[in-house]
Amino acid sequence: MARVCFTPNLQRHVAAPEAVAPGATVREVLDGVFAANPRLRGYLVDEQGALRKHVSIFVNNLPIADRARLSDPVAPDAEIFVMQALSGGERLVGSRVRQERGKPSKARLLGEGGYRYLP
Repeated sequence: MARVCFTPNLQRHVAAPEAVAPGATVREVLDGVFAANPRLRGYLVDEQGALRKHVSIFVNNLPIADRARLSDPVAPDAEIFVMQALSGGERLVGSRVRQERGKPSKARLLGEGGYRYLP
């Protein structure tokens, strides 16, 4: 059976413990997981069963290709990772990269226009 892991940032929004489920496709494996955790279905897929825009799934470290039908094949010993996709990006302070100890470092936006430097 495939092992399905959910990242901590996704688990902040809905209970998603690691699970194992049988199936030959991503859809079949997720249906097995949803049978034990129905609330998770609404968070990951839309009303048509397609993967929601801000969710990403990787099978053995490769992103799935079929986000609509989830028909990507899954081997019995596969590892499936489900995560909340990140959008947007980090802004650079003054559109520049700050040099620190010889290495560039970015600045991360902290709400209401504040920035802090990242090491």
